[in-house]
Amino acid sequence: MVLAGAGVAVCSAMACCYRIGKESPLNINFTSRNAVAGGLVCALVAVMVLAGCNNSGSSAAASTRSAAPQSVPVAVAAARRMDLPVYLSGLGSVTPSNSVSIRSRVDGQLAEVAFKEGQQVQKGQLLAVIDPRPFEVQLAQAQATLFKDQAQLRDAKLNFQRFQDLLKQSGAVSQQQVDTQGALVDQLDGATRNDEATIASAKLQITYCHITAPITGRIGLRLVDVGNIVHAADANPLLIITQLQPIAVLFSLPEDQLQTVAQHMKAGTLTVEAYSRDDQTKLATGQLGTIDNQIDQTTGTGRLKAMFQNQDSSLWPNQFVNARLLLESKKNAVVVPSAAIQRGPQGTFAYVVKADKTAEVRPVTVSLAQGNLSAISQGLAEGEMVVTDGQDKLKAGMTVDATAANGGRRGAQGGAAPGDGSTSPGSTVPGTPAPGAKAPNGGQPGTDGNSQGRRGKAQ
Repeated sequence: MVLAGAGVAVCSAMACCYRIGKESPLNINFTSRNAVAGGLVCALVAVMVLAGCNNSGSSAAASTRSAAPQSVPVAVAAARRMDLPVYLSGLGSVTPSNSVSIRSRVDGQLAEVAFKEGQQVQKGQLLAVIDPRPFEVQLAQAQATLFKDQAQLRDAKLNFQRFQDLLKQSGAVSQQQVDTQGALVDQLDGATRNDEATIASAKLQITYCHITAPITGRIGLRLVDVGNIVHAADANPLLIITQLQPIAVLFSLPEDQLQTVAQHMKAGTLTVEAYSRDDQTKLATGQLGTIDNQIDQTTGTGRLKAMFQNQDSSLWPNQFVNARLLLESKKNAVVVPSAAIQRGPQGTFAYVVKADKTAEVRPVTVSLAQGNLSAISQGLAEGEMVVTDGQDKLKAGMTVDATAANGGRRGAQGGAAPGDGSTSPGSTVPGTPAPGAKAPNGGQPGTDGNSQGRRGKAQ
């Protein structure tokens, strides 16, 4: 209506100026240049009229926006009833159940390597062979010496028997000769026993030449190549075998928590979860084994050991992990995100969104905070909506524009998404911008009476 009236006024002014320039009695003294100047003056007057009309329309739109109730965009989440687990967290490292450094027990040349690096081996499996020929020669020598000493022992025993018979029958020999022959028999018997021990030692050396796996585990990198001379006194091992299934995790907890852990251990087995260094990826689940028998005075912590089956080899020795010890589970607790809990001079409180879309300040009592969740013992009921983001702009009684916390449909400055049926701040019809306001995402408001203006470029 205002624009139509302004157009009529402009047309009237221009017509008037034309008549003045063409039909006035003074036109005799006017030149064509003066006529053009008169037209420009009339156009300037028309522009001033239009500007006044626009200012009046803008003032009216601003008054409409200020009169409309303002809503604060916030993120909300529902209070829900669930079992909240109680964890104790500590930094730990993975420790193998068994780790063996394989060294040679004899001196010799490494003749054969019967394993591959990274291979999973079983207990008793052949790993390497040291040249056994020198020990086989020693075995043959010991067997020959035994054969000779056994022959001497048989002869000494026969003579000892003869001397005893002669002493009893005729006394042709003295008692001293009989005793001396008996001592010779004992000496030769000892020599044969020594030869048998030498043979057993030679056989044992040959056995040591064949190195086998003492445990079941995974072989690391080979540290000695075939053809090298190895010694029993070498500082470096031939290889290292590490048992990965099962595997242990050693982690620390403050000394004040050890008594609580010990009490829960009496009630049953406790579960321990191993997480990655960034505490985001769960690697394995095991059981708490034991608590160390002393506290580290330098750190004021106690060490605990948990065992993991590690069937998928997700844990590796000397790996740093975050250990979470599950103490108990709080049953049927009213739980809200910890971001909803605010703290003030009167204690903890939360903003609750009521059915009429207004915010209420509600004092709450937090019984347990675990990670990003908090258990509420008093102040909230299941299903009530609490504000998790945007509390800094919120006061009691203010109208809120609620958005789900897991994915908002508006930002802090944005209006309602087109076509979602919601009401943007300052508008009077759902999905329709207020008079004079821009459409969402920078578009232009509709001028033909449509509820949706032209959409701007996507941000």
